[in-house]
Amino acid sequence: MKKSKFLSLALVAVALFIGHNSVAQDGMMKKEKTVMVGGAEMYPSKNIVENAVNSKDHTTLVAAVKAADLVETLSSEGPFTVFAPTNAAFDALPAGTVDTLLKPENKKALTGVLTYHVIAGKFSAADVISLIKKNNGKAVVTTVAGADLTLTIKDGKVVITDANGGMATVTIADVNQSNGVIHVVDAVLLPKM
Repeated sequence: MKKSKFLSLALVAVALFIGHNSVAQDGMMKKEKTVMVGGAEMYPSKNIVENAVNSKDHTTLVAAVKAADLVETLSSEGPFTVFAPTNAAFDALPAGTVDTLLKPENKKALTGVLTYHVIAGKFSAADVISLIKKNNGKAVVTTVAGADLTLTIKDGKVVITDANGGMATVTIADVNQSNGVIHVVDAVLLPKM
């Protein structure tokens, strides 16, 4: 009798386990909410680097991240908020700037430029806007590079001002990643060098 009771409990446990796994599998089969960036879907289950490599608008940024040996860092747990300049943003820099930064001897300067686009923590567009409003229309944030960026709102868009007075506008917000969030920007932000 005890054996049949034990067997019945075991069968119930197996049935519950199978049912639970079916629900979990069905949940995983649901399509992730994705955003299109550079002609590619950005998946919230992938990290910053895994998504960025698929964007045709961010090939220069990806090359720079590789040259600065930041792939491992930006693939780590984070979380990070990245203001990601497009290829057009890099192309707008003075002629030769990108090529010069990508040279091995300029790795430290390149790392400084790239980490100037990263804030520790995950800040959605709503978080950024709330921070700006709480600070009377102008919020100052410290980047991973240790220097500040100033955030404001102009014509309903978030504008980021660097240490030199250069400005970048967020063109695509809230591209969620497994280890943070990307906000695409239309200009490269430059720290004081």
